[in-house]
Amino acid sequence: MGDLTTISSNLLYAAFFIYLIATFFFGATIRDKKKGSSKVAGNIGITITIIGFLTQLGYFFTRWGASGHAPVSNLFEYTTFFGMMLVFAFIVLYFIYRVDLLGLFALPIALLLIAFASMFPTEISPLVPSLQSHWLYIHVTTASLGQGILSVSFVAGLIFLIRQVDQTKRSKHTMWLEFVIYIIASTVAFIVLSSTFSALQYQAEFEAPVEGQPMTITYEMPAIAGPAQGELLTEGAWSPLFEAPEWMRGEDAAKKFNTFLWAIVGGLVLYWGLRLIFRRRIAALIQPLLKRVNPELVDEVSYRAVAIGFPVFTLGALIFAMIWAQQAWDRFWGWDPKEVWALITFFFYAAYLHLRLSRGWQGMKSAWLAVGGFGIIMFNLIAVNLIISGLHSYA
Repeated sequence: MGDLTTISSNLLYAAFFIYLIATFFFGATIRDKKKGSSKVAGNIGITITIIGFLTQLGYFFTRWGASGHAPVSNLFEYTTFFGMMLVFAFIVLYFIYRVDLLGLFALPIALLLIAFASMFPTEISPLVPSLQSHWLYIHVTTASLGQGILSVSFVAGLIFLIRQVDQTKRSKHTMWLEFVIYIIASTVAFIVLSSTFSALQYQAEFEAPVEGQPMTITYEMPAIAGPAQGELLTEGAWSPLFEAPEWMRGEDAAKKFNTFLWAIVGGLVLYWGLRLIFRRRIAALIQPLLKRVNPELVDEVSYRAVAIGFPVFTLGALIFAMIWAQQAWDRFWGWDPKEVWALITFFFYAAYLHLRLSRGWQGMKSAWLAVGGFGIIMFNLIAVNLIISGLHSYA
């Protein structure tokens, strides 16, 4: 088991770096003015991407062998699988549409997902009783595949917006586009900061009342916001600038709030640092690189990803989920937070298809919907899993 665990970890690291190399080759397609040279770079990029996907697939099955169950039972395993499904969806759509720049944007999102997953405990642990079912494999993998395909819609929509939004004047489109880029910058900053403090083995212990009882709370990042009525126990650790609100009295509530603040602050520093260096909006900086992009084609890719991903997501996240819920909890539906957000995601993309097909919402409107849909998916992945407690909290 130990050998398989080590092999699976090494395969995941290898897949990460292979995707990174593939991203550089897709990036080379931007500056290659000769069509033949650009085609070669794109072919190399997709070939390396496939090698990376097969490597990550090797990670998936070796971890399955080490754990004895499909590795989709906790946030580390699910998020890495989500990243793998995004890469798989990109590969399929690439061979349909041959848009090289899709790889330049899709692979970094997959890399961010894998890096984000590494922030959670990676140890293999036994399944809790409620997860000991073959529906774990069926429900979770199908839902993740659907979300991976829908995420490609976001990638194509983002490319369309950066390509088409007029950057010569300030508008609501430029402001919202910069906000999306800031969110991505915050994710990058969070990963870098978390990895740095983890490498430094930073820890600060606080004693604070939780449900009337004193409890020791360990911070892995310096405390911007300490626990309410908390006392710092670790000598030499960073004293908090202020205390978390009184209602954040759960064991991990204040710590999660502190992590959120680090992501916000880190994102601001990274985003405005780039703005000061380049003296322009980030989207305006990227836009000239996308001149060769056919906006009608990426708009079609965005729509097609939703047309394919929506029924897959519906099957996995709703239908299979309700069958499993009936077996596990004797009810098809229970308004658990995770179930509610799966339903919200379903209605959102149903509305997307309705507006696209019946109201002619194409181009800019369709692209913004694709970006908003991905925001819902990420809120479900991060906020619902980490902050809102429910029957799915074990994930």
